[in-house]
Amino acid sequence: MSSTNRTVVVTGIGATTPLGGDSASTWEGLLAGRSGVKPLEGERFAELPVRIAAPAAVDPNDVLPRPLARKLDRSAQFALIAAREAWADAGFTGKAGDDKQIEPERLGAVVSSGIGGITTLLDQYDVLKEKGVRRVSPHTVPMLMPNGPSANVGLEVGAQAGVHSLVSACASGAEAVGYAIEMIRSGRADVVVAGGAEATIHPLPIAAFANMMAMSKNNDEPTKASRPYDKARDGFVLGEGAGIVIVESAEHAAARGARVYCEAVGQGLSSDAHHIAQPEPSGRGIAAAMQQLLDSTDLEPSEIVHLNAHATSTPQGDVAEIKALRKVLGDDLDHVAISATKSMTGHLLGGAGGIETVATVLALYTRTAPPTINVDDLDDEVVADIVRDEPRQLPEGTIAAINNSFGFGGHNVVLAFRSV
Repeated sequence: MSSTNRTVVVTGIGATTPLGGDSASTWEGLLAGRSGVKPLEGERFAELPVRIAAPAAVDPNDVLPRPLARKLDRSAQFALIAAREAWADAGFTGKAGDDKQIEPERLGAVVSSGIGGITTLLDQYDVLKEKGVRRVSPHTVPMLMPNGPSANVGLEVGAQAGVHSLVSACASGAEAVGYAIEMIRSGRADVVVAGGAEATIHPLPIAAFANMMAMSKNNDEPTKASRPYDKARDGFVLGEGAGIVIVESAEHAAARGARVYCEAVGQGLSSDAHHIAQPEPSGRGIAAAMQQLLDSTDLEPSEIVHLNAHATSTPQGDVAEIKALRKVLGDDLDHVAISATKSMTGHLLGGAGGIETVATVLALYTRTAPPTINVDDLDDEVVADIVRDEPRQLPEGTIAAINNSFGFGGHNVVLAFRSV
């Protein structure tokens, strides 16, 4: 296979999410159908119309050394923790160059955030107002930069092939993984650290999303608030954390004897050109991304047995996604086991594509589709096989899985993975 059309594989995973501080505990929580959504405590949340969210199960300040943590926005803290896990999981033991398995010039990093260091920006503005100019942290600018998570991960591993931060709202993490696949396929890199991170549980973002009527206001039953495909769904629940994968050329992975989770087949991209925040109701753009994926890879619809859906629990978005899938896959959709893991993690915005890529990879590797919880009354327009309440075993043989991510602005990203 030529250097510009190389097979790409996943060799490492890492996560820190509302269900656990690493990928193993997160996966365990997903299979158990456990919700990470909780009431928000404290006076600053008391007057908000939405007083629930899915905070990280493990505070990053309890993991990272204090001198390092204080120089990083919370989103970058999450990214670094997940990247360290993924890097070690892939079998690397130090920075590129120090670890002779990979040279710095052949290593890239693509870690995205939809919003970036917003908590740093808002908190430091409060410091400026309340304590004066001299008390503003000198680390503020590097902390609030949207490329902060990727830059810090790149510094951690010594990436010199390129460090990138694609920003496409809630599609950011998935688009980062897709870009990483293309970096390897094109010959720019042999290994790329990729994924997404987000940390926006703060009164201002919550108030803004709530006033857009985008979030669930089911404050009395937090664990039941995120309910994709259910007739009673009323919006998403905000989550935080990060999901990171190590993607690598198959030749490079084989040469160093790496464990391979699955093949990263490719991506499909499109944009709706419809509305800054509302999904195109027919699913036209989503269908275009799915079709591009099929047209640009050797993936066959008959191979696809699992889908980790974007499914945020918004009334319009959930239905549009299913319509798009049916339009492209036709009857083949009937054998696709669909999981909506946001029912448990909440919506991590730019981090969603990262942790949902990790979940998709693990679903293939373990041949188990995680459940979707809180689907008590399935929407009549959702004509598809939703995995509800209990995990489901996936078939033997060569199988493929899809991860969908869509974002404000009409960004559509569809990622495909295949068992090995």
